[in-house]
Amino acid sequence: MASERSKARSTRDALTTEHRRLHEPFVGTVQPWRKWGPYVADRSWATVREDYSPDGRAWDYFPHDLARSKAYRWGEDGIAGICDRYQLLVFALALWNGRDPILKERMFGLSSPEGNHGEDAKEYWYYLDNTPTHSYMRMLYKYPQQEFPYGRLVAENARCSGPEFELIDTGVFNEDRYFDVFVEYAKAGPEDICIQIEAFNRGPETSELHILPHLWFRNTWAWTNPPGPEPSIVPHSANNDSVGNDSVNNDSVNNDQLTLVADGSKTAVNLSVQGPYTLGKHYLYAPLGEVLFTDNETNAPRVYGDWAKSRKPFVKDAFHRYIINQEPCVKHDGGTKACIHYVYQVKPGESALLRLRLSALPRPEPLADVQEVIRLRREEADKFYETVHPPKATSDERLVQRQALAGMLWNKQIYLFDIERWLEGDDPQWAPPDSRKRGRNIHWRHLNSMRVLSVPDKWEFPWFASWDLAFQCVSLALVDLDFAKENLWVLMFEQFQHPNGQIPAYEWEFSDMNPPVQAWACWQIYETEKRRSGKGDVSFLKSCLHKLLINFAWWVNRVDRQGNNVFEGGFLGLDNITVVDRGQEFPGGAILEQSDATGWMGFFCLYLMRIALELANDDRAYAQLATKFFEHFVYIGAAMKKMGGRNYQLWDEDDGFFYDVLRFPNGDFHKLRLRSLVGIIPLFAIEILSKADLEPHPDFLNSVEWFIKNRPDLVGNACFMIDSDSERHYVLSIADSKQFQRVAARLWDPDEFMSAYGIRSLSKYHREHPFHLGNRWVSYEPADSEAQVKGGNSNWRGPVWFPTSYLLIHSLLRFSDALGSSFKVRPSGDGNSKSVSPRKMAEEIANRMINIFVRDRAGRRACFGDYSKLQNDPNWRDYLLFNEYFHGDTGAGLGASHQTGWTGLVANLIDEWRR
Repeated sequence: MASERSKARSTRDALTTEHRRLHEPFVGTVQPWRKWGPYVADRSWATVREDYSPDGRAWDYFPHDLARSKAYRWGEDGIAGICDRYQLLVFALALWNGRDPILKERMFGLSSPEGNHGEDAKEYWYYLDNTPTHSYMRMLYKYPQQEFPYGRLVAENARCSGPEFELIDTGVFNEDRYFDVFVEYAKAGPEDICIQIEAFNRGPETSELHILPHLWFRNTWAWTNPPGPEPSIVPHSANNDSVGNDSVNNDSVNNDQLTLVADGSKTAVNLSVQGPYTLGKHYLYAPLGEVLFTDNETNAPRVYGDWAKSRKPFVKDAFHRYIINQEPCVKHDGGTKACIHYVYQVKPGESALLRLRLSALPRPEPLADVQEVIRLRREEADKFYETVHPPKATSDERLVQRQALAGMLWNKQIYLFDIERWLEGDDPQWAPPDSRKRGRNIHWRHLNSMRVLSVPDKWEFPWFASWDLAFQCVSLALVDLDFAKENLWVLMFEQFQHPNGQIPAYEWEFSDMNPPVQAWACWQIYETEKRRSGKGDVSFLKSCLHKLLINFAWWVNRVDRQGNNVFEGGFLGLDNITVVDRGQEFPGGAILEQSDATGWMGFFCLYLMRIALELANDDRAYAQLATKFFEHFVYIGAAMKKMGGRNYQLWDEDDGFFYDVLRFPNGDFHKLRLRSLVGIIPLFAIEILSKADLEPHPDFLNSVEWFIKNRPDLVGNACFMIDSDSERHYVLSIADSKQFQRVAARLWDPDEFMSAYGIRSLSKYHREHPFHLGNRWVSYEPADSEAQVKGGNSNWRGPVWFPTSYLLIHSLLRFSDALGSSFKVRPSGDGNSKSVSPRKMAEEIANRMINIFVRDRAGRRACFGDYSKLQNDPNWRDYLLFNEYFHGDTGAGLGASHQTGWTGLVANLIDEWRR
């Protein structure tokens, strides 16, 4: 999609230097200012890509303890890492406090079997600032001065079944005995990056700190027989001939600085049509320090056993062994991995300051203007975000919005994965076990990614997930429309979307099913650009629609096995939402007919219809597609209430709620009377069409009116006409006004779904009234999950989640428009809540979700929970984590701690409700 960038830009977009960078033309597949970015994972060990085990147990095969010793095949990781577009060369930070048993080269956390609630990062780092072209980036890592408690974190979490035992609970931050390590990157040019590392001693005593900037090449050469050509990193004075005529002249270099030359001209990435991608030479300029070299090669005896022999005598973990164990295991004349070792004695309240420069240009005085470049880019970032923040946002809301968007921009990652090669192996002499060809992702041999993707986060979930990515793109559109469009398109690109039409779900199992939200996201991004510039990107919309049609056909053929427009979509991203694992087959041929799956499909239909109508403005043939999806929506709405003519419904008139139904082969059925998001999702499927907008499409308009007049048995009250101000509108909704009233009453009830911080994913009613099915049960769990369904990694049994709540807010606004200002929602139960309009409900939910992060009158942020240090300490209280989900009663952050992905939707809420 790089060649289909939209032409129209808003006046506002032309205001800042960063906007002008965004619109610079591409050179081949790369826009120059985006060639370098934070595309390095925070964790690559224990991922599916690096799992070459016979049983698919990724966590056990490649644990954290081996990460320093085993060369990665599919992508590097590091602290505050940056790399080029195809990750040939990587720069990242390493640290040592003089006490740790491990050189701190990467973030630590628990594996899924180790954690009491699934995998869990056990570090504190914060993404504080970033621009779309990564012209300026800033992050903070909090590094304890005491020995890092690796063993205790594992042991304590193995023992407890309650809340996760976190790093702050160990006491290592007591008396402020830690370093605040700030890392800033500022580009003087597309491939000229100024780097500043400043480590503040927050403790009461002078403390030792080792800072080791690392520069290395990703291992692209060791996987074939014979191996491919190797790049090199050498000190510039070691062999000037090796770096060519453009090497730095010795006479022009200050005596108090050094230069490393990384020559990547021998290695290439094959881009097929575009030809090979090579990096050429890059220079790392730095103050004088101890320069160490090794090779980015696996330490085979440590990883595989004493019988194994390493390819090279110098291996990946050499710096760790040299610094920690004082082993003579490093080189000084060059290699494929390098670092510069600095040792500081930092006094209390003071800092160690280090400035470097990574550039494709030889420079005589490279460090002289680093500070000035950083200052200038920081100012430009401020000006850029002034155009992003809405005018009514408070200063604290602006802080929240900026950090949310910064986190999303930091969570861009080069996602390298060739499934065919992963299944078959690179070298026939070292083929993977045969069991691999019967295991995970065997039906996705076509998937081959070399894309920079937005991932949920780069530690817990350093891989794309299809519905996460859709929400992430909607947020990224606030700052970078082109990247948002490109990433959403990737899901439908031939190298991702399955030939049968399925969109890959997520790395652990691409064949799993996430909700079909891509059509909605396409429309949101299209509307954002149209609103901002006055013209939408029709080419983008058309391309997406063609692929979404194939995906829709897959859904209909795959998850509507009875052909009755009622869908069985599996777990649909809601992990443990119900009493059974919905992703598994049921014994005896039973089928779970799902309210949420059917609601999602109605939602899918309406956005396909809306997109087709928009395209029909230029091509009348698309109106026929719009008619098709209108009719399909009508059939889905009817099926939810009539179930293909059978004597039960997904709607329950007694309870006033939508439920899943477990249907048995003999015709018996059992309603799962569990009030959860499953029964709220049907509300997402609502659309309002004006007759004036439809008059240019008479065939579509006639079809709508014919159905309303002639097929009331299908349409019911879920497709009807309303007249106001001499204008007619058509309302399409799975839930009619009475059903909406009853579901919304439970939403507004504080004893059911409405918490002080948004909509709970499961009704609080079930705290006192657990739902039972045989010997299984579900109760209201507002925090971490007590059940281990789907590994217990996420909890949909009570916490507040941003993606579904965001969709609900927009649905409430549409219901308000459809039902009029006089329509009020009456709360269920005996609570003190007053009747409100759907619009007021939407506003209240949005404000409560924003208030998860914003300080209240007492100065507290709900997301920090009961941690007084996070709430009150000036060195903690304004640094935010955008958790995966939030406590259903207190708003405290839970789950993946750095999942700025869809929780970044708080930036959209601030944008929409503070204009």
